[in-house]
Amino acid sequence: MAEPLSGIATNIITGFLGAGKSTAILDLISNKPNDENWAILVNEFGEVGIDGGLLSANHSEKVHIREVPGGCMCCSAGLPMLMAMNMLLARARPQRLIIEPTGLGHPSEVMNVLSGEHYRDVLDIHSTVTLVDARKIADPRYTNHATFNEQLEMGDVIAASKSDLYGPADFDDLRSYLTQKNWLEQRTLARVVDGKLDLEWLDQKSKSWGEGKQPPFAGSPLPSSETDHREFPPEGYIRLSNQAEGFASHGWIFRPETTFNEKEIAALLCNSKADRIKALLLTDAGAFGYNFSGDAVQRVPLNALNDSRIEVIAAGEFPAAEFEAELLAACDLQ
Repeated sequence: MAEPLSGIATNIITGFLGAGKSTAILDLISNKPNDENWAILVNEFGEVGIDGGLLSANHSEKVHIREVPGGCMCCSAGLPMLMAMNMLLARARPQRLIIEPTGLGHPSEVMNVLSGEHYRDVLDIHSTVTLVDARKIADPRYTNHATFNEQLEMGDVIAASKSDLYGPADFDDLRSYLTQKNWLEQRTLARVVDGKLDLEWLDQKSKSWGEGKQPPFAGSPLPSSETDHREFPPEGYIRLSNQAEGFASHGWIFRPETTFNEKEIAALLCNSKADRIKALLLTDAGAFGYNFSGDAVQRVPLNALNDSRIEVIAAGEFPAAEFEAELLAACDLQ
């Protein structure tokens, strides 16, 4: 009989849409100590699930990844998170658990779950790392957004991501903003390029989460099925949408035999007006994971895909029907 799980070092990696969370977690995975077993729980705002495939591209056998799609991990009735996390912990039996909430999620609600009675002896809560693009401090759409501010307030480590793209005043503006909000005291603030986080940051104890806070519930997780029994309609693809916090997501899942023209897909992503696009696509040049957040399209080679899928997140109105038409024009549905 297996020993009870206990003392699992646990980190939240949070940050608003496009801050570079997935890139940072990929870098952490690449620098993981060889003798450590890690579990990574990923939540996405969209319904189709992309990040799990991106993170799985080059991970070792000692990294176990599970997704909770649809933004439901961060709600006060976070039963999907409980179900997914317990199955992940039972199967992985990790030394470290990393949780990536959606960029529109409330990390305090995730922390409520982690600090509940059920996990008191199982998890050892370490630092929350908040990634933030300092250039966004000049944009009131971000500084007036409650979730953006909550993520900064929760951060034990505030990582100024994409700092190689900053102007002369961007990092100082971020420091001033945090100082004005009293969110800098006893916290680490550092510049980050290419998502490279310091592994030592993960071992810091949480300063932003005090003792004695009561979670909204402390139930036990229920079993969950990992099997996705998806049936495709005659047209060969499924479209799913979600809307909250002033943003909308539009996602498409294509049957496995669908092949995309790689050049046309790259052009479509570069010319899109979306805030964020992620995709796992089988193309005529091979299988790739794509990641676009306004600066450039990152492309990661993948070994294989069970299907092709793409997720678009945008503030306000987005021409989803027009985007879908261009997407279909770039593929062979067979």
